[in-house]
Amino acid sequence: MRVHVVRVETWTESIALTRPYAIAFQATDRVELGCVRVELDDGTSGFGCAAPVEEITGESFAACTAALMRARELRGDDPRIQARLEAEFVATPAARAAVDGAIHDAVGRKLGRPLVEVFGRAHKPLPTSVTIGIRSLADTLSEADEYLARGFTILKIKIGEALEHDIERLARLREHVGGAVILRADANVGYDVRAIERFCAETERFDIEFLEQPAPRALDDELRSLPASIRARLAADESLFDVSDALRLAREPHPFGIWNLKLQKCGGIAPARRIARFAEAHGIDVMWGCMDESVVGIAAALHLAYHCPATRYLDLDGSLDLARDPFRGGFALRDGVMHTLDATGLGVERNA
Repeated sequence: MRVHVVRVETWTESIALTRPYAIAFQATDRVELGCVRVELDDGTSGFGCAAPVEEITGESFAACTAALMRARELRGDDPRIQARLEAEFVATPAARAAVDGAIHDAVGRKLGRPLVEVFGRAHKPLPTSVTIGIRSLADTLSEADEYLARGFTILKIKIGEALEHDIERLARLREHVGGAVILRADANVGYDVRAIERFCAETERFDIEFLEQPAPRALDDELRSLPASIRARLAADESLFDVSDALRLAREPHPFGIWNLKLQKCGGIAPARRIARFAEAHGIDVMWGCMDESVVGIAAALHLAYHCPATRYLDLDGSLDLARDPFRGGFALRDGVMHTLDATGLGVERNA
């Protein structure tokens, strides 16, 4: 259905992380958010949130904020607004995702149904991974124990600084947690092709579910030379931003058997839905990922994940370490499994 937007409100939030962390190319202890509320002609509201990281989404927080200021001028039917977002917010995908998410939230609220039910649900609730940054071995094992005690069953380990250390750390972690826990690894562009081959060979006995974005996107074509058994277990993240990237990565042989879709990278629910359909058509599995962001952004990804048939994995832990959140609700997390709420739209409310 079409909705008519009469007002767009934006504001910013600076929020500390309760657990600062490091990945292969940066350390993070705070998140800057750009929040959005849209109002429809019948008074219905919807919420969205931007969480830009320049190294990942390609936009600075200043650029995102400037884009959200322009978004305050948006009025009219949502197809017209979506067309403007696609044409005018190309360089600021997180800002676009915030407005897009708010409109979709408003659509669900207006219809009186959860957004996933508006789209059509394809999946029962799935478990999410929870991420351990680049840390000492002792801290890695301690953090793993904490997450397992909280009911999580999937751990994603940030690696990519030093191959030898990465392999040893994963070996000790697997020994520590046993075989029932699923381990994933994310190198955040820290390797080259030779290092990927060695990593896969030397960690085979540790049963690593997949390796996320092991090399810079400039090496994507070199990945096509790897054996199919390796490529099937590689997940694209920094190599996949938009539909043009999807077209490139869908060419045979696929450099990645898994695509990590993040709404903040691709511009929101509408473009992510198109990319997920494309992945399905080309036999590529989809993982839904996130930034450090509010529950409203996590909920948007979750509703879309449960709608898309190609969904196989969730990595939606980005709100768990915020010292405070501009919003509440969005989902229920029970023993590491993510459940949508029986609430309209995205199921979120603004915190006072």
